[in-house]
Amino acid sequence: MKEINEIVEWLIQSGALTALFLFAWKIVKPWLDTKASHASAEQSNAVWTLIDQVASTAVNSLVSNNKLTGEQKFNQAVQAVISALDRQGYTITEDTAKLAVQSAYEKSPLTGSEQTTSTVTVGPEGVTTTIKPADGTATAIDPKEAK
Repeated sequence: MKEINEIVEWLIQSGALTALFLFAWKIVKPWLDTKASHASAEQSNAVWTLIDQVASTAVNSLVSNNKLTGEQKFNQAVQAVISALDRQGYTITEDTAKLAVQSAYEKSPLTGSEQTTSTVTVGPEGVTTTIKPADGTATAIDPKEAK
């Protein structure tokens, strides 16, 4: 028992214990930082999923209410999202709630906001073409080239 006590005392007095602790900290700290960053990203992802679900529920619940105007439905859905998340302990800005409600409105099959293709006859030859909604893949016009 005396030998163990002397070894521990030597580790403390010589500074070897401090050096060992610093070496271990240099190895463990990056691992802990990575774990904390990953946990933060997962929590943020879960909150955004919750916001999206609450917004979808708010939009779908107000779609069939014909007594309100579109703007009133939108404002009521925004307030519903803010209050529902506040009850869960998450505080979001009104702008974030508006974006979530707008996104839920555009995604909802109940709102009739889905874009469809249409067929149009063009010219005297009777050429028929199909017009599809924009999908965001068209190349932008360079202002330098459009002269």
